[in-house]
Amino acid sequence: MTEQERINSEVQTKLALQDAKFNAFVEEMRDFKTEMRDRDNQRAEDIREIRNSISDMGKHVRNLAITSMAAIGAMVVTVIISLLKN
Repeated sequence: MTEQERINSEVQTKLALQDAKFNAFVEEMRDFKTEMRDRDNQRAEDIREIRNSISDMGKHVRNLAITSMAAIGAMVVTVIISLLKN
């Protein structure tokens, strides 16, 4: 084997190694991209659940406020009626 053939063989070996490393890197980046997309989708789902929960909580607070107002109104009417009887 001549000197040039040996150099060519070494260069081809190094190039093949670099190609393999680059291909592995590209595959890792694809996996990373997929993982990030999955995390984003999960985060979006979590936010939707939180918003729904807050919305439900708002409905309960509104119902409690209405009930409280009705109870206060009933107390006021009771006080007025008791004052009118005297």
